[in-house]
Amino acid sequence: MAAPWEDVLRDQPAIREAASVAVDAALLQGMLMRTEGEPNASDVVNYAPFTLLPSVVPSALFEQAYAVQQDFNLLVDAISQNKEFLEHTLASTIKVDDFTAQLFRIHVQVLEEGLAQSVFLGINRSDYMFDCGVDGTPALKQIEINTIAASFGGLTSRTAAVHGQVLKVLGKAKEASHLLPNNPSKGLALGIAKAWELYGSESAVVMFLVEEIQRNIFDQRCVENELWNRDGQEVAVVYYREGYVPKNYDQQNWEARLLLERSRAVKCPDIATQLAGTKKVQQELSRPGMLERLLPGRAEAVARIRATFAGLYSLDMGEEGDKIAATAIADPDRFVLKPQREGGGNNLYGEELRQVLEKIRDSPERTSYILMDKIKPQPARNYLLRAHSPLQVSDCISELGIFGVYVRQGKEMVMNKAAGHLLRTKAIEHADGGVAAGVAVLDTPYLV
Repeated sequence: MAAPWEDVLRDQPAIREAASVAVDAALLQGMLMRTEGEPNASDVVNYAPFTLLPSVVPSALFEQAYAVQQDFNLLVDAISQNKEFLEHTLASTIKVDDFTAQLFRIHVQVLEEGLAQSVFLGINRSDYMFDCGVDGTPALKQIEINTIAASFGGLTSRTAAVHGQVLKVLGKAKEASHLLPNNPSKGLALGIAKAWELYGSESAVVMFLVEEIQRNIFDQRCVENELWNRDGQEVAVVYYREGYVPKNYDQQNWEARLLLERSRAVKCPDIATQLAGTKKVQQELSRPGMLERLLPGRAEAVARIRATFAGLYSLDMGEEGDKIAATAIADPDRFVLKPQREGGGNNLYGEELRQVLEKIRDSPERTSYILMDKIKPQPARNYLLRAHSPLQVSDCISELGIFGVYVRQGKEMVMNKAAGHLLRTKAIEHADGGVAAGVAVLDTPYLV
């Protein structure tokens, strides 16, 4: 699907002028990140990387992604409450993955002691690509669901205004008027505020847990600024924007995580919900009948969820795992090898996938990965604007994320909504990696 500004891509003077306007607009809108590598990084900022032009997104697939988000919220919540499912699904993974094992140990310990927490808050983001691999017709296929530190709800609320300004400068005012408003940070803050309210203490506060050095702090400030300022010491809600990779933890930090998990504070996420977002759980959900077990009596929701699944395969020890490992080694370009890690830049493709699988094919270490069909979207041309980088056109692919927010009190679902969207785009030569990893850039969907 061609964008209605294809002609502009060949007009270099117009492109250079539009890029200059775009950068100023991004800075004016507060689309900022701290600058990496500066000696006094907290004082040095630049614009977050973004596309010069919006990217075309099929409106039917965009609507499908929004329509299924409440279903995914219910599914994540159901998984987090199902100790037997998590125990069975992660049994092989926790034998070889120390990080997942430590999370699981805390989860089991807190359940045995008895949950103090009665209000549960989920902030997640389900990510998709538009697969054209079968007959050329785009289909919505889920990449993953992020249940901890789902980012860019703040900065993405600024991109539509920036792209609208660019289109106007290029004489495309009509197209600019079609860009959708989008403010996920407001929706995320509403969920946090509802959880705070249900906690039931006027003097309690919301605590954001962030890395000491965080380039993406302004994205987090957007959510913070949507919340009221309150004083006090008691913590009602703990909102994790870190804690999803092993480097975030030493022994003291693990002890702190256990302390928080034991408390009655609303954790976003609690450890059970963090475990629900692991790649192994994603693979297990694709097994026949599994969604029906987790969401009994919700046939329509199950159908909507299953329609987004790409092929997912287990590498557990045994005949099934042996067979799929051999298939992937023989034809590595068909697949993506995914470890149990968040944050982008961890997946393996092509020759690297083949080499790793050959090395671990007979080892239990392979159970710490899952295998997924490689999604093949149709590339489109765009300019990726990064500070201190030359202006050049690239063949690009995009990934659409939908933010979901839910709040449960006891067994009652108090809030369940889609809170906004995030479009990220990268050049096709990069197989993996998000905005924070320096590969993808922020974008705005233009629906056709």
